[in-house]
Amino acid sequence: MILKIISAENIMFQGQVDSVSLPGAEGTFMVLPHHASLISTLVKGNVVYEHDGKRGEVSVEGGLVDVDKDVVSVCIY
Repeated sequence: MILKIISAENIMFQGQVDSVSLPGAEGTFMVLPHHASLISTLVKGNVVYEHDGKRGEVSVEGGLVDVDKDVVSVCIY
């Protein structure tokens, strides 16, 4: 699936991932390929993603996430 992490200033990350963990308002949740569509708010924490056994992490103060058709779009502030 494709992960896009976008701030008002630039694209923080864009690429293929195997999984992504997000700091939701109700707790951390994970998105895997073929996940059902959803929209959620994010709170302060880390967006953690994995691809080919490698891990990446982006610290966020909050934002929104939209999951649809194997594309995870994270808008952060």
